[in-house]
Amino acid sequence: MEKRSKYVLWFQECDLKAVPTVGGKNASLGELLSTGIPVPPGFAITTEAYNSFLDEGKIRKEILSLLENVDPENTSTGENASKAIRELIEKTPINIDLEDYIGEFYRRLSKQCNVPAVPAAVRSSATAEDLPGASFAGQQDTFLWIRGVDDILKHVRKCWSSLFTSRAIAYRTRMDFPHDKVAISVGIQKMVNSWTAGVMFTLNPATGDASTIVIDANWGFGESVVSGECTPDNFLVNKVTLEILKRTISPKECLYTANPETHSVEKHEIPEERRQNQCIIDDDIIELARYGKLIETHYKKPMDIEWAIDKDLPSTGRVMIVQSRPETVWSEKKAEPVYQPKGSALDHIVAGLVAGKKLK
Repeated sequence: MEKRSKYVLWFQECDLKAVPTVGGKNASLGELLSTGIPVPPGFAITTEAYNSFLDEGKIRKEILSLLENVDPENTSTGENASKAIRELIEKTPINIDLEDYIGEFYRRLSKQCNVPAVPAAVRSSATAEDLPGASFAGQQDTFLWIRGVDDILKHVRKCWSSLFTSRAIAYRTRMDFPHDKVAISVGIQKMVNSWTAGVMFTLNPATGDASTIVIDANWGFGESVVSGECTPDNFLVNKVTLEILKRTISPKECLYTANPETHSVEKHEIPEERRQNQCIIDDDIIELARYGKLIETHYKKPMDIEWAIDKDLPSTGRVMIVQSRPETVWSEKKAEPVYQPKGSALDHIVAGLVAGKKLK
């Protein structure tokens, strides 16, 4: 593979073995593509590109020096370090070779999508996101509807700098995790022009019931659901039969969508007459649940999945998976046996009587 693979990789060139190179999110997107799951096209800017940026810009030592003054008991020290480090990263120029690689791959992505300067989601993908016993996920930034090479490069630096949010610095300090052992990749992914979007769990996050799939949905982009800004529609699906067992249609008050004139994402109130309408059709709910089953089977564990339905695509093939990660709440709990063995035959009889069972 040519030299560029040190710095940029198409998603289809990534898999779970590539986490040290492309981080958890990007590795997962490549893994999903290999199983035939529909994923919006895109590419990863590698951790080697990030490290090259720090070295070429001669800012690594300054960053580590600023982090030495952080006191986990004093939040202002972390906030001050974060502000200084983020400003330093965002004003440091990217070297010409790396700029050319990123720009060329963005142009190829635009050509592939038949859209000049295709709108993209620019997503952070850190290498420590899915480490056992830690919770690094969600600490870095994502930017939506970014267009043009200059804005792509600007937001790549913003993603790199988000490795040093005050929250991320405080967490690593508290966990005694070395700051210089975490690297970051960035994903540049075609933006799904979402009619509806949300999240899906391949178990019930409220009860841990692994026989069901739970889907939350709202109009527009999934940001309103992920951030908790709206109360989404909620659907409970039987994992075996794909039957919709329960639907809760909520009064959805806000959505995020793109403004085609300003090429930016805007938050809008949902018109009163649409708030109580189910925002996703049953066929798409069932298709989502089917993808959820396939993803869980591939990973062999419960999954937390972000999805979107592209209004620019035909009615078949509109459902897209934009992120997937292991579920971390119920899957880490120790499973309790359904039946506890009794000490004697008498114990068994008494237990049966108390439970109201017929003895045979």
